[in-house]
Amino acid sequence: MKEDIWADTQPWGLEDAPRSPLLDAKVMMVDDEPLMTDLIQAYLEDDGYANFVVTNDPRKAIDLLRQEEPSVLLLDLMMPHISGFELLELIRGDRKLRYTPVIVLTAATSPEAKLRALQLGVTDFLSKPVDESELVLRLRNTLAFHQYHRRLVDYDSVTGLPNQRPFDRCVQELIDRRELAGGMVALFSITVPQCRQLRDSAGQHAADALARMVARRLERFASEELKQPTLIGGAERNNCLARLGTVHFGMTLQGLADADTVEQVAKRVLALIAEPVMVAEHELEPSAWIGIALSPADGSTSEDLRKSAALAVAHAQQQTHPTFLFASAELNARSLERLALGSALRGAAQRGELRLHYQPKLDVASNRIVGAEALVRWQHPELGLVPPLRFIGLAEELGLINGIGRWVMQTACRDAAQWARDGLGELKIAINVAKPQFQLGSLRDELQATMTATGLQPRQLVVELTESMLMDDVDNGRALMHEMKALGVTLSIDDFGTGYSSLSYLKSFPLDELKIDRSFVTDLPDSASDVAIVRAIVDLGHSLGMSVIAEGIETPEQLACMQSLQCDNYQGFLFSKPVPVDQFVALLQQQR
Repeated sequence: MKEDIWADTQPWGLEDAPRSPLLDAKVMMVDDEPLMTDLIQAYLEDDGYANFVVTNDPRKAIDLLRQEEPSVLLLDLMMPHISGFELLELIRGDRKLRYTPVIVLTAATSPEAKLRALQLGVTDFLSKPVDESELVLRLRNTLAFHQYHRRLVDYDSVTGLPNQRPFDRCVQELIDRRELAGGMVALFSITVPQCRQLRDSAGQHAADALARMVARRLERFASEELKQPTLIGGAERNNCLARLGTVHFGMTLQGLADADTVEQVAKRVLALIAEPVMVAEHELEPSAWIGIALSPADGSTSEDLRKSAALAVAHAQQQTHPTFLFASAELNARSLERLALGSALRGAAQRGELRLHYQPKLDVASNRIVGAEALVRWQHPELGLVPPLRFIGLAEELGLINGIGRWVMQTACRDAAQWARDGLGELKIAINVAKPQFQLGSLRDELQATMTATGLQPRQLVVELTESMLMDDVDNGRALMHEMKALGVTLSIDDFGTGYSSLSYLKSFPLDELKIDRSFVTDLPDSASDVAIVRAIVDLGHSLGMSVIAEGIETPEQLACMQSLQCDNYQGFLFSKPVPVDQFVALLQQQR
């Protein structure tokens, strides 16, 4: 909401009136007479002012002005060593100080003195001896006018956002505090061409309405980003936002951990701006292009960073569709590679490029195969076999993970049902469920439809969930688990021990299996603490009526440790890495 800058100039004195922000203004006084500065400060303190900077040595005034940047300067003209006139010349010649409002306090009332002071840019005059009421009124009017003037100079009148000058100042402060806050400072140069196109087609009023909409969305986004867990460091943070031109906006985000995080943020900004909006009785889906510069890599000053981002957005606009580009050629290459990879991933299942590899699960006591975990791979026509770490996260970002998960479910169930028909045993087949699949709410129906279509017995299917997935929404998660449990499938909690679940929640979940995370297995049997943790997990699982499986078993010593701890099942490279379906079938035939 646009603030009323004149609200501070209303009559004061009402008991229930809120404190005026003008009273927080920093008032600086330069006068060689201590008695005079003490008197003026007393007058102003009586009226509610509390922020003062005082010097009785005019030779220190300029340095103090640069250091303190006061809201207003009360300046005596007739002083030894350096006069008020000389100080005024220095102030108006200083790029940083030239716009400081100055009220002259003087006993010199000659027309020549006043004319010279006016020529040097004096804002107002007060004659000595100073009248308290006149001092308060003139100071209040000067501060209100200066605030109004600064609003006109530093803020965009349409959106209420700061313009380039305060934006540069804010960005520089973030850069200077980067080491304290941690992470990177990312500057986004955002261009929304429809702000100009709408002016030409529907008029200035419609263009202004679109600009305000974009500004409000970016304000909300910048505020929400400060709360995100992707930020690192513990210092207080701030984000800068500005309108830098008719179609240009600037935004900074502080504390981002790496370029991948910045890339995800850029995608969310593009999606946010593209949300439909009604303007001039027309529904629009605004398009944006973004240039991104990172500090310190792309610049150590706000000007360098802004120019780098502006150059990047100019290159981005050469693309037909809304997109973003980094100022860094290296980051752009990686981003474009991910973009190409994501584009190829969209049709991978339909083109028959997805593969399932199966990792055997074995009984610890007999060392016989009792099941398998289905793990997806991508056979890219040019890149070869793409590991899941390279494309699963990308699939979640692009909203493709539900389709891939559905393909994995159907393929794994079909294979396991076929093995049973071939006389290889009713093996338990485990599938991993991604968080979006679980939260969608249709998982139970998809499981039932898949088992019906493939002929797989419910007792053969293991659905692996993660602790963090369940803890995001405990009540809803518990309800979904009970729905799946009613089908007769086995529910397993994957990577147990690395999440945030408490025992009180764990006992209320209808789980059948605990899967010990490999991080607790790696140092077995040499690590006494890991032995104790694994023993506790095994005992906990058994006491709750669950079976326990260990993953990551790579040595005979680790397997012997699991046998001594009475763990039920295991999987790992000691027996076999994940293998294609034909190799897994060969293992089953060999065992038979």
